[in-house]
Amino acid sequence: MLNKIIDLINEDLTKVENSLKSVGEVQDNHLSELLRYALGIGGKRIRPALTLLTGKLYHYDFDCLLPMAVAVELLHTATLVHDDVIDKSAIRRGQPTINDIWGEDKAVLVGDYLFARAAEVCANTGNLRVVRLFSQTLATISTGELNQAFDAFNPDQAPKHYFDRITKKTASLFVLATESGAILSQAPERAIEILREYGHSLGIAFQIVDDILDFTGTDEELGKPAGSDLAQGTLTLPAIMFMYHYPEDNQIKRFFQNRGELERKRRVIELIHNSPIIQECYDIAANYCARACQKLRLLPDDASRQVLIDLADYIVRRRK
Repeated sequence: MLNKIIDLINEDLTKVENSLKSVGEVQDNHLSELLRYALGIGGKRIRPALTLLTGKLYHYDFDCLLPMAVAVELLHTATLVHDDVIDKSAIRRGQPTINDIWGEDKAVLVGDYLFARAAEVCANTGNLRVVRLFSQTLATISTGELNQAFDAFNPDQAPKHYFDRITKKTASLFVLATESGAILSQAPERAIEILREYGHSLGIAFQIVDDILDFTGTDEELGKPAGSDLAQGTLTLPAIMFMYHYPEDNQIKRFFQNRGELERKRRVIELIHNSPIIQECYDIAANYCARACQKLRLLPDDASRQVLIDLADYIVRRRK
């Protein structure tokens, strides 16, 4: 379904994919093996697609956009590698994680290498503004990770803490993708601001749906165990809303106090899955998608703009 939506740029996305593969072609055999594994597990490539799509709205210079699209995906991959180390995750996208196969020390260093290569590739755009934006995004993501780590297994979190965290951890990378594409296509400042807002709202919606699926999806759909966030002490929107709706019987707080009780974890997942909270969260995600698209009508009326709208609709409807 996603490939059909972004058919407009599929040919150029293939070139992005080839460039990503070339990052793994290094002389060091050990490093090459690790890089090929990290970059070969796959993914939707939504972020580089956003860079290309926003770039198409104005002056489409693919030679300039290609390194940025690659840099965005390398940055994303690096954060996932480090996330798996922090969370001690054994599975990602249905495959063993780097830290599970090679160990946490190797995974940290591979993540560092990918961060460095992402910055190098970004610099190939020759645009100081997007290089600065890249650095700011990495700092923002790191701040979000730290906030999540310090809040682990803390049941006293309000929705505002959640939205602040996902703005930093997820939406900032979407903003990097959309804003950089606009800048590199020489879009007017008002358009850059609109596409920045689009990326922010789309990123928020994307993470909300991810967090819903953590309670409603199967292990096979998710490519990891369902309820992984809960098991790691991370409160997401469905869990926070569940506690607000049912304060008299705080099953989540009890699970956090007794983290090894797998039966209680299964019970919490079941309760949230079967509650009206899931639809409420979908409604919130849909509102963010609507907000993302609201000002797109002020941009050039072409195929790229429609794809951005269709992509927002896909974000809410996806199953994995």
